[in-house]
Amino acid sequence: MKLCGFVYILTNKRNGTLYVGVTRDIAARLDEHRTDKDPNSFVSRYKLYALVWYERHDWLVDAIAREKRIKRWKRDWKIALIEENNPNWKNIELDYTDTE
Repeated sequence: MKLCGFVYILTNKRNGTLYVGVTRDIAARLDEHRTDKDPNSFVSRYKLYALVWYERHDWLVDAIAREKRIKRWKRDWKIALIEENNPNWKNIELDYTDTE
């Protein structure tokens, strides 16, 4: 069985604060963020609840490596990544067939 992973970016508004994360279960992780499971977290403090970009990787180790690379990127590169597929910065509704 493959251990897939997801890299994702959350924000609070267009061109707002960005958070890059990685998880095995993106639906559960988003729920944790949005219900303020950890009220002292960066996501909770800045109310970063809009999912504006994500990608699925077949292997968790690949997702972790990608997250680390993206976290080192300049802000402009992250914005370009978001706007490539989500130019209006709309909150993405998950396609649950892609989350398995």
